[in-house]
Amino acid sequence: MEIQKHPVTKEGKKTTPVVWEQGCLEEVCGSCSMLVNGVPRQACTALIENYIKGTGPRTVTLAPFTKFPLIRDLYVDRTKMFEALKKIKGWITVDGTWDTGQFGPQVSQEVQESLYLLSTCMTCGCCSESCPQVNDKSEYMGPAAMSQIRLFNGNPTGKLQKGERLREALGEGGIAGCGNAQNCVRVCPKKIPLTESLALIGREASKQAIKDFLGLPDAD
Repeated sequence: MEIQKHPVTKEGKKTTPVVWEQGCLEEVCGSCSMLVNGVPRQACTALIENYIKGTGPRTVTLAPFTKFPLIRDLYVDRTKMFEALKKIKGWITVDGTWDTGQFGPQVSQEVQESLYLLSTCMTCGCCSESCPQVNDKSEYMGPAAMSQIRLFNGNPTGKLQKGERLREALGEGGIAGCGNAQNCVRVCPKKIPLTESLALIGREASKQAIKDFLGLPDAD
């Protein structure tokens, strides 16, 4: 941010400011995703002192993500991640409980804690950037979208659309695109158990395929 205020080249000549996305500055919005010394992460929590102590050299290299269309400098277009959320119906349909004054369906503490961790996904793109299966030759939606299927299918109301989401997971760009490289879980800023989600969605999608083949209803 300081360099953006006073942009100069290494020769000391004035130049145009570097462009990137930023919002919360506390690793919540997910917008400042970039490669810091070659590793995908949130720039806002990449403290320079820690990098110098950890690696020795005083040079920190910043680069844009490579799996998303480049707009300018460090700013990339993550639209395809948000489009994937639309595809898998990443929301809870209003169920009418407000009419009765109820707060909503009850969820156990254990399930609540599990769903909360999944809900911390920022759609930052770090998992997709690290995934070798996300590339120009693949339609794979990426780990984040698959994990969000788990999140919304785990909600008592969201479960009503479980079959629809799993059919998307069975389709083009779905769970079959995962190559189990497990890079995603290593770089996730929120430590979301992405590989666990991918395995679970793989099993659930297989069950859904059998149900559809036998003509069974979606309801468990």
